[in-house]
Formats: sequence, C-alpha cells, structure tokens
Amino acid sequence: MYVCVCNAVTDRQIRKAINEGASSLRDLKRELGVATCCGKCAATACRILDEHQPRYSLEPDFQPA
Repeated sequence: MYVCVCNAVTDRQIRKAINEGASSLRDLKRELGVATCCGKCAATACRILDEHQPRYSLEPDFQPA
C-alpha cells in the first residue's frame, strides 16, 4: 500500500528501511523522502515505525523508588 503518495513510498519500502536500521521519522525522511512534501503520511509512517520497534520490558523484580 502507498503510504506517501507524493513520493510513491510503500509500506514495504518503509518496513525494509526499518529492517535495515531506520529507527525514526527523520531516518525515513532522509532515506525515502517520507513526509517531505505535504506531510499527511507522517502519522502512518510513525505507526509503522512503532509496530516494528523492539519493545523493552522492565525486569520482573524491578521496583521503582
């Protein structure tokens, strides 16, 4: 599916960039041109980033001070 119509960037291209190390919207802008024209795709691109970012959990015995 096209995420960025202005620059013809698909969700597959975004996922590939993430798998190759992109970790922020800034990275996607630089590598693919996402959200550099009208910006309407930024929210969807960020959602895809969030889906693919590693989730960190606290250790089970962690107790905040």
